Amino acid sequence: MRLTRIDDLSLPELADFTQLTDVALRRVREPAEGLYLAESPKVIERALRTGHRPRSLLIVEEWLPSVERMLADYPDVPVYVGAPAQLEQLTGFNMHRGALASMHRPEPLDPEELLRTSKRVVVLEDLADHTNVGAVFRSAAALGVDAVLLTPGCADPLYRRAVRVSMGAVLQVPWARLPDWREAGPLFRETGYELTAFALRDDAQDLAEFVDDLPEKLALMFGTEGPGLSKRALASASRSVVIPMEHGVDSLNVATAAALALWAVRTGDSRVGRERISAKGGDV
Repeated sequence: MRLTRIDDLSLPELADFTQLTDVALRRVREPAEGLYLAESPKVIERALRTGHRPRSLLIVEEWLPSVERMLADYPDVPVYVGAPAQLEQLTGFNMHRGALASMHRPEPLDPEELLRTSKRVVVLEDLADHTNVGAVFRSAAALGVDAVLLTPGCADPLYRRAVRVSMGAVLQVPWARLPDWREAGPLFRETGYELTAFALRDDAQDLAEFVDDLPEKLALMFGTEGPGLSKRALASASRSVVIPMEHGVDSLNVATAAALALWAVRTGDSRVGRERISAKGGDV
């Protein structure tokens, strides 16, 4: 790695890290410039293990030994070291996690190919909150989801907050952008999926009953905070499912709902697996 101790915050080489609190700017700039930001040594290490390539790193002095080990295979990557107050002035926030990496974005995946090679996927329609996107990815990774599919209006999983909240899970779970529903709806049907909408509808099935008879290929779809799923998304779904609630509560945070649904599906899959083993006379 090429080490530079910062003495001038206006260096053009630091442009990747300037004023990261400007969300609107970075939503456009990061994808356009082919970068994303990984925050904390743990997330950076996970990105490197996944095969993502670093552009440059920004760190406080105490994290230098950890960064040196992580970048052993990247001798030409610039690393900028500064005092905490300097880095806060540069980035616009307190870098208490000690390290921030600018990473090259990986090439986007083909949604059709991803569907063909998966069996359990999550579909997110137009989620605006990066925290929710990151939280859903973390649950997806923990509960064995094969892939996540995002509508064109969904927040960027590689935005800094989403990467951080997911603890790097957005770097592990394969994901792709869907086309609009005129193409996406048929795509799920052609690849053999039962597209299941989580929505408050009169014909929605109780989640506990739904997981008693799960299809071979299942896509669980969750809508944006507030309005929920669009009419086109609901029209593309083959059925609706609801999480039963009490005490007058009519909805859950989308990340919480996704975690509950994914746990229920995993439990249903595990039960079916045990029943098949038992039917064959094997050990349960």
